[in-house]
Amino acid sequence: MPTDTSTPPTSTALTLPKIVPVCPVRGSVIYPTMVQHIDASRSISINAIEAAMNAEKVILIVSQKDKDVDDPKGADLYDVGTACNVLRVRKNPDGTVQMLVSAVARVKVGKYTEGDYLRASITELPVPDDEAVELQALSRELRERFEVIAGNGKISSESVQTINGKDDVGEMADHIAFNLDFRLEDKQRLLEAVRLTARIRTLLTLLDTEQEVQAVQAKIRAQVKDEIDKNQREYYLREQMKVIQKELQGGEDGEEGDEAEVFRTKIDALELKPDVKKEIDREVNRLARMHPDAAEASVIRTYLTWVTELPWNIRSEDRLEVEEAAQVLDEDHYGLEKVKDRVLEFLAVRRLRKERAERGELSAEDVNKGPILVFTGPPGVGKTSIAQSIAKALGRKYVRIALGGARDESDIRGHRRTYIGAMPGRLIQGLRTAGTKNPVILLDEVDKLGSSYQGDPSAALLEVLDPAQNQNFTDHYMGVAFDLSEVMFIATANYPEQIPAALMDRMEVIDFSSYIEQEKLEIAKRYLMPRQLTQNGLKPNQISFTDAALERLISHYTREAGVRNLEREIGTVARKVARRIATGDVKRVKVTDKELERYLGQARHTPETENREDMVGVSTGMFYTPVGGDILFVETSIMPGKGLVLTGQLGDVMKESARAALTYIKSNAERFHIDRARIEDSEIHVHVPAGAIPKEGPSAGGAMVTSLISALTGIPARHDVAMTGEMTLTGRYLPIGGLKEKVLGARRAGIKHIIMPKANEPDLRDIPTHLRSSMRFHPAETVDQVLDVALVGGLKALETPRGDEAATPAGKRRPARRGAGASA
Repeated sequence: MPTDTSTPPTSTALTLPKIVPVCPVRGSVIYPTMVQHIDASRSISINAIEAAMNAEKVILIVSQKDKDVDDPKGADLYDVGTACNVLRVRKNPDGTVQMLVSAVARVKVGKYTEGDYLRASITELPVPDDEAVELQALSRELRERFEVIAGNGKISSESVQTINGKDDVGEMADHIAFNLDFRLEDKQRLLEAVRLTARIRTLLTLLDTEQEVQAVQAKIRAQVKDEIDKNQREYYLREQMKVIQKELQGGEDGEEGDEAEVFRTKIDALELKPDVKKEIDREVNRLARMHPDAAEASVIRTYLTWVTELPWNIRSEDRLEVEEAAQVLDEDHYGLEKVKDRVLEFLAVRRLRKERAERGELSAEDVNKGPILVFTGPPGVGKTSIAQSIAKALGRKYVRIALGGARDESDIRGHRRTYIGAMPGRLIQGLRTAGTKNPVILLDEVDKLGSSYQGDPSAALLEVLDPAQNQNFTDHYMGVAFDLSEVMFIATANYPEQIPAALMDRMEVIDFSSYIEQEKLEIAKRYLMPRQLTQNGLKPNQISFTDAALERLISHYTREAGVRNLEREIGTVARKVARRIATGDVKRVKVTDKELERYLGQARHTPETENREDMVGVSTGMFYTPVGGDILFVETSIMPGKGLVLTGQLGDVMKESARAALTYIKSNAERFHIDRARIEDSEIHVHVPAGAIPKEGPSAGGAMVTSLISALTGIPARHDVAMTGEMTLTGRYLPIGGLKEKVLGARRAGIKHIIMPKANEPDLRDIPTHLRSSMRFHPAETVDQVLDVALVGGLKALETPRGDEAATPAGKRRPARRGAGASA
């Protein structure tokens, strides 16, 4: 039984001490003339109650500013509270205390003193006199407002009777404030309002707000009631339908009706467009009327399942902070500056459009419009991974759709439901997987699309990738329009020329060039090595690669534009090191360039190097393949016989370059002091070493003409000069492609001078500055300018009369290189 320590209630006036114990309360305010129970569970409150009972039985009740503070100090409490007389105290078995107090007066706190409990010095607030007429008017207005509020049932009938029985308008105002659900700050403001007229004015303002809130609540209740009545009517009719169906089916359990109802509930929650919902509701009604064992019922169930699982109105919020996106792209990828810049431009434009749409200057459709990006470039240069980074930077879901080898239009548009096993196309499947209607969808290997009698999938993509049409994309299986305008499509391709022209016209090309050796070195150190160490169970302190080892690994063990094979070779070394560490052979390994053969065997690729000396009939050209650039040698030998012999697996275009070079020499034989009869009576053999590698392209024209003239005149070609460019019969030197890759390959071979078409000068900006400064470039517009640099002595030596030089055989043949076919 709880103990009860109490004093009888008293009606005598209370004399307030100067310093009293303080009992903090949370979330409530007590006003003078009230008798109220207060429950105390905190030690600071219980100690204050005990101190009050041991003294004058006077305690200060004051509210906390923040109710979540468990151990309040003076700064956590308001400066105005209520002095109360403690009438009764009861201790409960659980240690809590219940106190009955009679509120006496509003008091101002002078200073709080902290200890086992709070004490405060207090001063009773005087009540100033008010004008009688104004007070009477406010009193009458307060009673009228209270009658309206009380009529809405917000206050209990007992409290209404108590308040209406108050003759003193001040007591009435305090009791109204206590019984209504005002904010703590508003209740405290009423406690601090000493002047009665100001207190009533504040209370009338709060009552006006409360009356408006009650009116809105009443309106909401009426709307909810009407909706409930409508739903009840629909429910009653559907229950009738179930009973009728049950009778028609011979008394069987009508579970199919319940199933249709489940689908109907899910579809109602999707907020579909009216035309789409009408079509889908028709399918639900068909299912409700159909026997559950019917073959068509299973088809409709599958269709409705797809409908309810698609993200019709679910979006992920875009993160359009350009700085954060730049940081994400830099963390995930090294280099690719042009690509990153274009992606950041795309995000910046999207952000500005969104801001204008928020101001009402653009529509939501205009925000989502934008180019379809297609990333083109050789394998392994980061096309797919940077699309993942874009999704990460945007905060969107990422979906990859592999189109390589797709030959059926239904891969894009889906199958019609008339077929057994029909299903939606890959786009709808990807959207269901993403769970949002605005993911980043990567159309991978779009250049590998095929076509067959089932249709052309590239033609189906025309609608998908057209921002003006994809708002109403209709999958054959779904049969209703789905909005794809919010999807960010990114395509990838290795060979853009294989993409149909109509499809290419809808996309903006962003070219990924091959990585240079320095970029591969940084990528290996920053990304590939840490990933391979983790995959092979190694710690960073157990294995390390020197820069020389990684450079040799790049140049002699891999030959690629990207870094996939480089990562495989690093993984191979890591596995072999892991085996040595696991067997206790070593604790840590430092891999140097000399130790690579121990782990990987003999080098697989030997890059060409420049000739050691100037040679007659041997010129140096440049070529590039999708796996990088290199140099090649064009060798010419003159011997008795007839005709032009071309060897080295030359393509048709390269053969034509040799014939054009010979024709140019014949037409300028007199100027170059070459005996034309000697040309006619000689077999001219042109050979390009590495005969096992097919070679094609027009850009070996400069090297061809230099080699032929060197052999016919006996003037050596310079060994430190490499050249690229297409020549014409009239001696013009035309631009070519792949200059960056060719120059990088020549630099690896030790070449110092590069002859290139003058029209290709803008391409030099793509070459790193430190490489440009270590080489000398010679732009040429004519073949004469090429010969002036490529031959020892230049054009002056060529145009100076000479004796009848004997035919000089070409220099030694270089070792054959392994790799893909070259394009000169």
